[in-house]
Parts: sequence; C-alpha cells; structure tokens
Amino acid sequence: MNRSRSLSTVAMMTARRRSKQVLPRGFSTHVLTRASTKKMISPSLLDTRVNTSSARCSLSTTVVVQIDKYQNNNNNNNDAATVAAAAAAAASAPVVSCPTTGSEDRLPNSDRERNALFANEVSRTMSNVTASVRHDWTKDEISQIYNLPFHELMYRASTVHRMYWNAAEVQQCTLLSIKTGGCTEDCSYCSQSTRHKTFVKPEPTMKVQEVLEAARRAKEAGSTRFCMGAAWRELGNKKNAFHHILDMVRGVNAMGLEVCCTLGMLNAEQAKQLKEAGLSAYNHNLDTSPEHYPNVITTRSYEDRLNTIANVRDAGISVCCGGILGLGEKDTDRVGLLHVLATLPEHPESVPINALVSIEGTPLGDKEDIDKVDAFDMARMIATARIVMPRTMVRLSAGRLSFSDAEQFMMFQAGANSIFNGDKLLTTANPEFDADQALFDKLGFVGKPAHKGPMPSPYAQEGGAVVVTKVVRQSHDDTNREEDFVEPSSQSQQQQFA
Repeated sequence: MNRSRSLSTVAMMTARRRSKQVLPRGFSTHVLTRASTKKMISPSLLDTRVNTSSARCSLSTTVVVQIDKYQNNNNNNNDAATVAAAAAAAASAPVVSCPTTGSEDRLPNSDRERNALFANEVSRTMSNVTASVRHDWTKDEISQIYNLPFHELMYRASTVHRMYWNAAEVQQCTLLSIKTGGCTEDCSYCSQSTRHKTFVKPEPTMKVQEVLEAARRAKEAGSTRFCMGAAWRELGNKKNAFHHILDMVRGVNAMGLEVCCTLGMLNAEQAKQLKEAGLSAYNHNLDTSPEHYPNVITTRSYEDRLNTIANVRDAGISVCCGGILGLGEKDTDRVGLLHVLATLPEHPESVPINALVSIEGTPLGDKEDIDKVDAFDMARMIATARIVMPRTMVRLSAGRLSFSDAEQFMMFQAGANSIFNGDKLLTTANPEFDADQALFDKLGFVGKPAHKGPMPSPYAQEGGAVVVTKVVRQSHDDTNREEDFVEPSSQSQQQQFA
C-alpha cells in the first residue's frame, strides 16, 4: 500500500493514561502523555492546527491520539470506522465538571463558515455519548437510532444537542404567505391547491410595502428571521413577481432581519439573484421519503426538489429542508427522509419538522384512516434528526399549536432549537408572539439575534465536559512519525489546539 497517501488522524484531548480500547481493524492508536515523548512538533503541523482552531471557542479537554488509516482516495474524516476509533479513545479521557452558562462569544452565523471552522473534527463525546457530523449514514444505522427506547433516544439526543449547541438559545422565525392559493400542484396535504375545495381562496401577491410592514411588526415582536412563502409550483417566467420579491428581500434584509423564502422550484440564475439581494436561506422541503413521495404528490418529482436544493446550495444560500409527519407514511419513510437529508453533500442549515395540520377538502384531510401525529412522534423524529445531523438547526414548525407547553418542552429537549412564531404560518394558525414569549420565559429560553451566529455550547468551552477529537491531514514517511507530535507543555497550549 502506498504510504505516501496515508491519512494521519490526530485526536486532541487530555489523557492521563493510555487508551486500552479495542479499535477497528486497520487502526492503530498512540496516546502521547507527558512521559511518552519529548519530541518537538514540526512547524508545518503546528501551523495547520492553529489555522483550523477557533480562539473564540476553545474546548475543554485535550488528549493526543494518533489514529493511522491508509486509504487511496477517500478524504472523508468522519466515516463510521474513524468515529468508532475516536469514541474508543475518548472513553478513557477524564471526566470534568460542566459549566451551566456559556460565553457571550458567538460562532459564525453562516452554517458553511461554522462547518469550515470545525472541518477537522472527528467527533465529540460527553457522558458516554459520541456524535459526529457524517455523510455516510446508512438507513439501518438511522433506523436503529430512531427505534431506540424512547427514554434512551431522548437522553442521547439531549446530550448531543448540548455538545454542539447552547440549549438555552432558540431561533424565532416568522412565516408570511405573500401569495396565497391558486397553486397548480396536487400536494394532497395542501389547502392552497386549485385541485382541492378548501376554505383558501386565491389571492394576488402582496405589495412590497405590505410585506415590509409585516416584517417590521415581526421584528418588534422579537422575531429574527422573516420567511416569505408563495403558493406556486415554481418561479418560472414570473419576471414581474420575481422583481418584487427581490425588492422584498432587500427591504427585509435592510431592517436587520435574516430573510428566508419558499417559492417553489428555482433555477440556478434565480438562486444567484436571490443571494445577491441578501437572501439568508431558502426553504424547499422533501416532505417524506422517496418511496412514499408518489403517494403524496405527482406533479413534481423528488428529483425536481433535489435539483432546487442543489441550485440553492451552489448559490451560497443556506438550505432549509425537512418534512411533514402525518402523510400516511410509515416509520420506515420517516427514517428514509432523514437518510436523504443526512447524506446530502452538505447537511441543511435547518431541518423543519412539521406535524400535518389536517385541512378539510384536501385528500389527506378527508381521510379518517391516517393516525394523528402525537408529541412522541414529533420528539422521536426531532431526536433522530439531532443525532444524525448534530450541527443542523432543527425547527419545530407547523402543528406546534396543537401541543401543550409541556409537550413542546419535550421536543426542545429532543433537540429542537428553532420555531415559527407569529400569527400566520402560511394558511394555518400559529401561536401569538406574546404566548411564545411567555413560553420562553417559562422555560428559560432566549432568542437568537438576527445576523449573529449561535452561542457555543457551554459544555464545549474551557472547563466543560465535552471531549473533542480532531484531525490533521499529513503525508509523511512513517519512520519520522513520532517527530511530528508532542503534547503541549501547558493547559493553555492544549486549549489552543483543542
């Protein structure tokens, strides 16, 4: 095997003893403690570590673990075997106390910048739970997580949530329907389709100033992301409407709010123009699994949706993409949806989890044999999403009004850290701003400010309990390997590399 193509994985944590864990075949471990080496670290490797670290978000515990894996062309750190090896090494790190409050420092607001900041992480471990940002999940792996006993699933998801996020901070979003009714699609759950006889009547697109006034009210009430939805299949050749929407995006962005749109299918040029106008995120849900999708919608293919997501991602816009529970799907379909999301080239910035709000006159609204979605269904889906996409915001979306405060708290504990609030969630009711603020006060939550990144996890800062495993890539000859690594001589240096 060509050793010049070796992938050297270096996990940075504090250890006082050598790891005795059994690693997967093909891996070797070397834990460097104060007594194990006196070699000097090479300047090139030192530069690599510093450049991929964050001075604002130093982590608590540092062990130097070397995991050698020889590969030909695979540059993915976070495959299942690498994560397993990291977890084995992290298991022998010392347990330290956990702070209860976090720093005022914030991570980057862009999900891509955050992901780049932590690109050299393999995993995080706390309380015997290990998590990692992976893109090679199998359906079977996700199914095993989804089907855990509820108490165990909640424990793991809550722990993962606290390893990557400050659980006290919840994003507040407002969704306004700027074009209601008259959609030509046949989505069997939607009251806005012309194919269904519902209470919703077609309305013209709202005027720019009307939308900006609604955005102003939302900001005054505490919302920090303003989302605009239009009931149509695609932007297509709606040039005049698109011009007005670009003005809306510019105007809302000028207010200091983050801006999101859901406008159906987009081509690459339209996505580029929205980005230039200041669009923060674009919502385009997959709704359900690829297998169940044809039972719900026939006028737009699953591939159409994936293509729009790709156009949005390629334009540099954050992707908001999730699904709906209560479409007559099975648990395997819920797992299938999460599998598609978790294996995208980039995980969505946010994943909205919706409970179907049944509307009389729609095919699904008129069916009596579809089980109603309960709080445990929502919590199980949110918890699984949190575990398989730990750096993604999970949004508690449509249907929230049907759940009690206690049930919503269970969903926050499962890993939800974003909500829709306000008085108009497309065409279904949503809690008033005052009620949401009362709930936040009751639960001790604070809203995430607009255009500011999330607060880091207090458990992953200095003095915290999170053990972080990082990687450094280097091609070198094995005979010189020990000359490349050394334990920093002080705690401050350890924190710099962690």
